[in-house]
Amino acid sequence: MDLLARVAATGLLEGRGPVVVLLSGGRDSVCLLDVAVELGGAHLVRALHVNYGLRDEAGGDEAHCAAVCAALGVPLEVHRAARPDDAPGNLQAWARDVRYATAARLAAAAGPAARIAAAHTATDQAETILYRIAASPGRRALLGMPARSGRLVRPLLGVTREDTAAWCRARGLRWREDATNDSHMYARGRVRAGLVPALRAVHPAAERNVVRTAELLRDEAEVLDVVVDTALAGLDRIAVAHLAALPRALARLVVRRLAEAATGELCARAPGRLDEIIALGDGALDLGAGARAVVDGGVLRCERTPPLPAHRP
Repeated sequence: MDLLARVAATGLLEGRGPVVVLLSGGRDSVCLLDVAVELGGAHLVRALHVNYGLRDEAGGDEAHCAAVCAALGVPLEVHRAARPDDAPGNLQAWARDVRYATAARLAAAAGPAARIAAAHTATDQAETILYRIAASPGRRALLGMPARSGRLVRPLLGVTREDTAAWCRARGLRWREDATNDSHMYARGRVRAGLVPALRAVHPAAERNVVRTAELLRDEAEVLDVVVDTALAGLDRIAVAHLAALPRALARLVVRRLAEAATGELCARAPGRLDEIIALGDGALDLGAGARAVVDGGVLRCERTPPLPAHRP
């Protein structure tokens, strides 16, 4: 099955709604833009390029995106962003937040059926899983990126970076290379340069096998979510005695569910505090990621960690 057929089989680019393609100018996003036009028609596709002005080549990337869009008959929206000095988090996280927030505004303006298409490939998925396993233990690390999350779709998760390059060459589409993607300055670059080639040396289908494993685990995660729902009986709290009587794996999932429901954030450390929660008695315990466990009258609930009081000189 060729790349176009594999992407079409996902159904993620089908339908009559508009598609906003995140276009960096690299091989994967250029491939995605062309495939979106092939499957849905240029009249349903628009592209978004965010110019952060962080690299000397940023102007050339923007110009290249404009040329590709002109050739394919796709309107291009360019957003120029400068990182504020007081922006929280690291540079890559800030850039990602800007990109998705801008895309979300464009999609909302295009109508309720509009989707945002990101060009993550099987290679990116494998890198993400390997990075998360190394940086954050737990089942979530193995699930990888979902193919669909709200408006966001990732139609290329079933193809590798080599597949997108082959598509672009066959179609006469040029792309831009970003040297920072392979830089050892970032953890993802170290995974890309070291771990992924090592996996390929073990088995040539390593990336697709990692992605398939993530797909199977994601299906199984849906079953586990139902089990957690049953344990909580639709409530946002649980008796500590009941929690202690559950199988340990299920009890950890319950703690994580309560913590993440309270904060709206991933709380990877929360399940590891299970024994401390059970032994806590009435009181409070920090779970990390802005969550804390509160036991009152033998019943556990989770809440956001209150802010520290303002310091008075």
